[in-house]
Amino acid sequence: MQLVLDVGNTETVVGVMAGGTEPEAHWRLSTQVPRTGDEYAHLLRGLLREEGFEPGGFQRAVVGSVVPAATDVLRQVLGRLVGGPVVIVGPDSPLPIELDVEEPRTVGADRIVNTLAARELFGRDTIAVDLGTATTFDCISAEGVFLGGVIAPGVSAGLEWLGRRTAKLPRVEFAEPERVIGRRTEACIRSGIFYSVVDGVDGVVRRIRREWGRPDVLVVATGGYAGVVGPAAETVERVEPFLTLYGLALAGDLLSG
Repeated sequence: MQLVLDVGNTETVVGVMAGGTEPEAHWRLSTQVPRTGDEYAHLLRGLLREEGFEPGGFQRAVVGSVVPAATDVLRQVLGRLVGGPVVIVGPDSPLPIELDVEEPRTVGADRIVNTLAARELFGRDTIAVDLGTATTFDCISAEGVFLGGVIAPGVSAGLEWLGRRTAKLPRVEFAEPERVIGRRTEACIRSGIFYSVVDGVDGVVRRIRREWGRPDVLVVATGGYAGVVGPAAETVERVEPFLTLYGLALAGDLLSG
């Protein structure tokens, strides 16, 4: 059993992985709230025990982070909390994948473990659409080669922009609307944001397919908004919300073996 943490710029997803593709339990924490090591330890210990997990019962902790300041704190905290090794996944980790891009050392840990997970689960050319803080499109070959991709603003960016820039427009929940043509302001906003994201995913995927020359490439949605966007997008064939956490668990097994 492993404790895995996907540390993004906005949120940190924490999961308990016990050999399956989905976590036994998971939580979302704000990365933007500065926390000391003691605060992280208290928070994680409480969350785990609330779900019946003892922190000392994990083989290891595995961290994939794009926030160096959080990585340094978590490395120290998790070592004490879990009582086992702490594995930090990054571009230099000796994993059975290849980063075939111009600047491999700048590839985020989330894209690295998505590549590892796609290689293990699908074994075919894949576009992993990660709908989190940003919306990323990872082009992954059947052999586990990360070929690059696209990084676009995430769902929350549109919601926050409207809230900050428009005094009279209300904040709305990101959800599929009943119809495209809204008849109230809130409905117009919900429709506009939702279909901008969905059609943006479909449009980028189609462009990637043409340029890559892989019209039959598998398209998988993952990340926090995958369950909402994936079923509505015409190009998405599978929804795997926890692809990144599964990839972190795979990396933990491989790097500790």
